[in-house]
Amino acid sequence: MTGIQALERAHSTHPMEPGKPERPEFEYKRHGTQTLIANFEVATGRVLNPTVGQTRTEQDFADHIRRTIATDPQAQWIFVADQLNTHKSEALVRLVAEECELTDDLGEKGKSGVLKSLSTREAFLTCATHRIRFVYTPKHASWLNQVEIWFSILVRKLLRRGNFTSKEDLRQRILDFIDYFNQTMAKPFKWTYKGRPLVC
Repeated sequence: MTGIQALERAHSTHPMEPGKPERPEFEYKRHGTQTLIANFEVATGRVLNPTVGQTRTEQDFADHIRRTIATDPQAQWIFVADQLNTHKSEALVRLVAEECELTDDLGEKGKSGVLKSLSTREAFLTCATHRIRFVYTPKHASWLNQVEIWFSILVRKLLRRGNFTSKEDLRQRILDFIDYFNQTMAKPFKWTYKGRPLVC
């Protein structure tokens, strides 16, 4: 989740009164933005190992995945991600090869081997024989990735009406909300659809 703004309201929010809704101040001071990289564990509904920082480069994402894997180094890992290019990066391919102890030559980015293109990197990262692998949602179907549903909870419960005095304040409040969410609200999402079947 990128571009999370640290907005400090110029004046206090006017509280609810009989016959009047709460009125947040519309003027604000902008302190910058933060980026959240998070894992949503579908079996428990918990948000695991969040990374809040300044950027979302391919190295940021690969480092986040490395820290996640380090929580259970011998486990089988399946990560669901969207089609963002940083989710199919050279750094990620090298990380998976290292963690899975694959010694084959990966080639050279843009020229040869596994690293040649996004499609060759995707084929490597989705390989079912790897202990660590990725599953990519189709383009324009981010709703299939449950972390996107959780991001909307974060926006509604914390960010939309928040008042943040700095980027560090925003970062800490996001991390505190994740702890609170995991302790009190986390549960698996139950998807329901009662409409017409989707037609391809």
